[in-house]
Amino acid sequence: MASPLLLSPTPLSPKSSFCSPSSLSSATTHFHRRKLHRTRSHKQSLIRRSAYSGVSVVDPPPPPAPEESKSEFVASLKLKLLSVVSGLNRGLAASEDDLQKADAAAKELEAVGGPVDLSVDLDKLQGRWKLIYSSAFSSRTLGGSRPGPPTGRLLPVTLGQVFQRIDILSNDFDNIVELELGAPWPFPPVEVTATLAHKFELIGSCKVKIVFEKTTVKTSGNLSQLPPFEIPRIPDNLRPPSNTGSGEFEVTYVDSDTRVTRGDRGELRVFVIS
Repeated sequence: MASPLLLSPTPLSPKSSFCSPSSLSSATTHFHRRKLHRTRSHKQSLIRRSAYSGVSVVDPPPPPAPEESKSEFVASLKLKLLSVVSGLNRGLAASEDDLQKADAAAKELEAVGGPVDLSVDLDKLQGRWKLIYSSAFSSRTLGGSRPGPPTGRLLPVTLGQVFQRIDILSNDFDNIVELELGAPWPFPPVEVTATLAHKFELIGSCKVKIVFEKTTVKTSGNLSQLPPFEIPRIPDNLRPPSNTGSGEFEVTYVDSDTRVTRGDRGELRVFVIS
């Protein structure tokens, strides 16, 4: 009888594999994919081939199937973050505990989403984004972590919706704020929309720098027929050090409908496409 052909000079341990991933044939790869549904115990079993030589050979187990795909996991983390911040009136009603919960939920999403590279995905910034949360609004001022008018039921300024309008072709970056200004009785409140126009540039892979240009105010409601007017800009030599007219922030997560940023003063913001 001819000498049997040994499949392996020595028995292989359960952790051994027949070949490196780079040398697997497409047929073998397809075979392993079809076995993903098998149970864990079956995956770890050994198939002993002893027809001729009695040499034990390990059948390499296929990789375990994940419980859920990454996209599904990311979707669940997005929903968790939105649920945490949804009842906080964009951060104006946030307590210290709320701030910590929002920050933790954002970090989970950022970690799973991975690094953002806007140098290849700049088009993801394009569009009109609605602000649903800012950690800086918990300071109860419209300026967030920067100086700004205070808000409250007894004060004449009521914050409405806040948007960011980004055009990657013209590098326009507009912060759009809807406000309601109180008026003496018997006059109704005045509704206005303030557009803070900026230009932006990309710094590195995920950091954005914005430079302020002008503020335009347009009345709405009963006074919508009035033309917009521009608020004069404070000269640079009179501008306080805390208000330089420019700022930077990092985009820590972005997809087709959700964007998370962290500002140069530690401000966490969450946007959804509008």
